[in-house]
Amino acid sequence: MDSMLFACLYIPDFPVQAVVRSTPELRDRAVAILDGSPPLLSVIAVNARARELGIQVGMTKAQAEPCPDLCLRTHARDQEQAAHAALLDCARAFSPRVEDTNRRNAEAASSKMGDTVLLDITGLDRLLGSPAKLARDLQVQVADIGMRANIGVAGNPDAAMHAARGFVGIMVIEPGGEGRKLGPLPLSLLEPSSEILETLELWGIRDFRALAALPEVALSQRLGQEGLRLQQLARGRAQRALIPCEPAMDFKEILELEDPVELLDPMAFLLNRLLDQICVRLRSRALGATALHLTLHLAEHCDQTTEEQASSKRVHRRTLEFPVPIQDSRTFLKLLELDLAAHPPGAPVKNIEIVAQPALPRFAQSGLFVLRGPEPARLELTLARLRGLVGEDRVGSTELLDTHAPEAFRMCRFRPGTKESRDLAPRSNSAPRAAMRVFRPPLEAKVQLKNGAPSQVMLRGRPHQVTAAAGPWRHSGGWWTPQTWTREEWDLELRAQDSFPILVRMFRDLSSAKWRVEGTFD
Repeated sequence: MDSMLFACLYIPDFPVQAVVRSTPELRDRAVAILDGSPPLLSVIAVNARARELGIQVGMTKAQAEPCPDLCLRTHARDQEQAAHAALLDCARAFSPRVEDTNRRNAEAASSKMGDTVLLDITGLDRLLGSPAKLARDLQVQVADIGMRANIGVAGNPDAAMHAARGFVGIMVIEPGGEGRKLGPLPLSLLEPSSEILETLELWGIRDFRALAALPEVALSQRLGQEGLRLQQLARGRAQRALIPCEPAMDFKEILELEDPVELLDPMAFLLNRLLDQICVRLRSRALGATALHLTLHLAEHCDQTTEEQASSKRVHRRTLEFPVPIQDSRTFLKLLELDLAAHPPGAPVKNIEIVAQPALPRFAQSGLFVLRGPEPARLELTLARLRGLVGEDRVGSTELLDTHAPEAFRMCRFRPGTKESRDLAPRSNSAPRAAMRVFRPPLEAKVQLKNGAPSQVMLRGRPHQVTAAAGPWRHSGGWWTPQTWTREEWDLELRAQDSFPILVRMFRDLSSAKWRVEGTFD
């Protein structure tokens, strides 16, 4: 039986990295995150460059502002939630057993140390390679979502977590070597209570190795069971069960802008950044998106009169639905550009939110003698361009309405592969049917009657003799609406001189007594 093996993803300076993930131009700058109620704003997180400038956690905004090269940003909790969900997606791409450690431990979640995720990698070496290779692949996966992670691998969850929090980069600890590797780490990583930490410092105990070397009985007599628990952690021998979390289908990305954006080109640049992040997360879970929900928070208008009117104009929402699940960010971006060009927001944008509706991708197997249809993503782009040219109600699939009224149909969104589209597709084993080619608008004609039935039809300036007739069928309806209709239909076989016979459907509008040709049969 394989020995247990666990990996830990740790994101240092997580509040900073969550902001930098959405704003990559800040990656090489000194960044500090502010939180609190104005004017009592204080620094809660800084990156390495900010520390080099002397910025520390706990400084007030007034103390940090004089630094000329420092970029101050407010605490973005929505961006942190999106970054945390993306980190969980990275872990689930490697293992089905993932623990959301920050959510499990409320104290760790409230600390500013970083974000922590644990995963069980026992037995994965047969599929993904050695633990060192798996750790490198994990680090690359996290880098793809725009963050920098420390990776710890050990034989129990707590040892892996302390290795990730205590060492920069990747630390792989062989089973049995936890105590030796973790020895130099400071006691603060164990997160003891302030009383126990003060006591240990008075004893001269400042790292894992010194705490692990204390006699257990004497330690238990002075610090109780909590002291023994901390010692087991310092030795890397603590054993506990991993608590897997349920995977959440929450694919949302948020970007808060410092300055509102008015033009579509810079908006497309920002949308592309968010869509890339969503697509990386979807691919890590082997999913696609069947819909995108875009929410733009707008800057306030100065000409608004009431609070209700103001609130309705502060948010611009658009929803794009796709016939099949898509994973291509370029397709998403082009569709959003076309939609925003047709439905532009009414004010500068100060906040962008994109939510993807996930679904399993559709797989189709082609046949040797079956022609391939157009690629769904390209087809959707073509349809979007057509909707922009001719109107949204003129592109799609026809849907018959539940009525006998002529021309009673509406246009709905084209969805290949659905049950409705399959029902409309012709079947090879079905009986042949006559298809009618409808004239829009119907052709006007003059008709001579004989014994109440058409005998001659003047169509397009040529006389046609009626050689066969079926009918009449009378239809009426809509008398309770302004669009009332009443008509008499005939199916006729017409033959002109020196020409082949044709089959047509004609109708007489009983309200005006005019004859028209509705279509021809193939």
